[in-house]
Amino acid sequence: MGPDEFHDKYPDVPEGGLRNNAYTNVMVAWLCGIAGQLLLPLPASRSEALRMRLGIGDGELAVWQDMSRRMFVPFHGDGIISQFEGYEDLEELDWDAYRAKYGNIQRLDRILRAEGKDPNRYKVTKQADTVMLFFLFRQEELREIFGRLGYDYRADTLTRNVAYYDRRTSHGSTLSFVTHAGVLAAVDPESSWDRFLVALHSDADDIQGGTTKEGIHMGVMSGTLDLMQRNYAGTHVYDGVLHFNPQLPGRLDSLSFSMQFRETPIQVTLTGDHLTLAVPPEGASRPVRVAVRDDVRELCPGDQTVFELSRNPATTGPSARD
Repeated sequence: MGPDEFHDKYPDVPEGGLRNNAYTNVMVAWLCGIAGQLLLPLPASRSEALRMRLGIGDGELAVWQDMSRRMFVPFHGDGIISQFEGYEDLEELDWDAYRAKYGNIQRLDRILRAEGKDPNRYKVTKQADTVMLFFLFRQEELREIFGRLGYDYRADTLTRNVAYYDRRTSHGSTLSFVTHAGVLAAVDPESSWDRFLVALHSDADDIQGGTTKEGIHMGVMSGTLDLMQRNYAGTHVYDGVLHFNPQLPGRLDSLSFSMQFRETPIQVTLTGDHLTLAVPPEGASRPVRVAVRDDVRELCPGDQTVFELSRNPATTGPSARD
């Protein structure tokens, strides 16, 4: 079974199980590639001791590298990643008819079974599955992984796949709204904001009709914070530098939050035109490097720097203490 939870077997087949879930296989390829690199920074003696302790021989390392290059990813249509092998053979569902009949169709699997139908027959998804790849990885990372596996990663791969699966997802999990809001932040900010608001209010408004009294959804609560930081402020760490690629939705005028990077607290304030980063004079143990695109600056305790987002960073000189 893949992460979507609506499919655990093929239609009209007695035994359970699915072949080659795309999300699972890509994650295995990434993990095996990373695992094979973890020993490289260690001194030879430490690396050998660790391998002996874990019982990892040369043959197993070679298998990991082979898996990182040869995992199968199913495709169908025009550059659409199949959720799993054979997904394209499933039946389409009349989503408009079901929404008109039932209103809330988040738990579409229960609705279909109540009608005597099997969710396994249809292109329906409870929550983001293939879409999670675009949520967890940046475009450059996915392009590298797919290239290593021998697949094309086109400029429109994200938009095509997100649009395709968005039309076939019931969002039966509150986390699904976080995932779709995250991937839509760069391509459809207004839709992203709508999904973010649903996720933000999921427990307060009890959108699943009775689950809040059983306990709040900690995953979606932390997911909304992660979305603000990682997608709307565009934070990511690369080569020891804290990068920002802001993309605020139109209905969000500004954003301010505190974060910590390498034991250094940073106050982040983002408007449509400026990104301000400030490090308090106390509580910071070391300088940190921050960047917007290629404009890399160093912040020390007590420093503040302002990036002018409307300007080309190539023509804006770095200023560590503005």
